[in-house]
Amino acid sequence: MSLGVALGIIGCRQYPGVGADTTSSFTPKCSGLFILSSSAVTNGGMLPVEFTGDGNSSTLPLEWTGAPLETKCYAVIMHHVDPQGFTKWYWTLYNIPANLHSLPKNVAGIGTLGNNSVNHKTGYAPPHSKGPGPKTYILTVYALSAPVEISMPPSEVNRSILLAAMKDNILDSAELRVVYDRTAILARNQQR
Repeated sequence: MSLGVALGIIGCRQYPGVGADTTSSFTPKCSGLFILSSSAVTNGGMLPVEFTGDGNSSTLPLEWTGAPLETKCYAVIMHHVDPQGFTKWYWTLYNIPANLHSLPKNVAGIGTLGNNSVNHKTGYAPPHSKGPGPKTYILTVYALSAPVEISMPPSEVNRSILLAAMKDNILDSAELRVVYDRTAILARNQQR
């Protein structure tokens, strides 16, 4: 497999949270009509280095189509399930206005940012796994029937809290899967 290239699957599977993320298992609605894509990577394609901790740590540009007419806002979560079954989340962004159908690269000032499991700070944490081998990262956009109402500060909103808060308001969801493999970068670093 070349750096980061692997076949991904378009799907609507929602991984149960484990470890630090204790989301109870549920499968969000997924009609197949709601589609998430990116101009920077195809579904199942290589996550370009600039969107990782080995590059500029940029957020991916995202676009979605086919949202239900009743959509009042959107939420985006990026997560990964490690080989031990622990769910790590890199991006939680919610209350994205319903009139938007895309997020630009390095989005700022749109929606409300929650935290990530990498540094537990508010904002995007780029993938930067410690071990070699391909890792699949899943970006999910949720079309919601109502804004997310959470009574705690955004800095305390993790993947589990966000999923629980919007669970009953998910009209539809769509995924984009990307794969990143640091094997070549780790080998280059060891040769230095």
